[in-house]
Amino acid sequence: MPTRPRLVRSIPFWGLVVVSVATIAGGWYITTDKLGSMTTTLTDGTATGVDVYVGQSIAQLGSILIGAGVIGVLLALGVAAVSTLRPYPAVEVVEPIDWTSEAETAADEPEAPKADATPAETAEPVDAEVEASVAR
Repeated sequence: MPTRPRLVRSIPFWGLVVVSVATIAGGWYITTDKLGSMTTTLTDGTATGVDVYVGQSIAQLGSILIGAGVIGVLLALGVAAVSTLRPYPAVEVVEPIDWTSEAETAADEPEAPKADATPAETAEPVDAEVEASVAR
């Protein structure tokens, strides 16, 4: 029986996927927002030094976040690919079910003991040595 959970039920795996996608989305938002505001201020002629020089650094930070998110997604895909190589124990079929037989099933009640047997006849003989060793 494997002790590790399946990958579909692995919280760290899904955490990696969610954080990677969120990092990509955040980086995309930062990059497009800053580049859009830089474009409008530069075309209007109202751009300041802060808009131009700091905006470039913030847009670069957004692209770094996008790259980190892509690396995280690639790592998640790599973990998923490697997890398929892990051997799983084969399922053993103990005995095929014969649906045509009318054998007794587990749902059937066992037969009750016969009423004419006395308790002395059905009891097994007790060995004195075994009983003494159990009592110690």
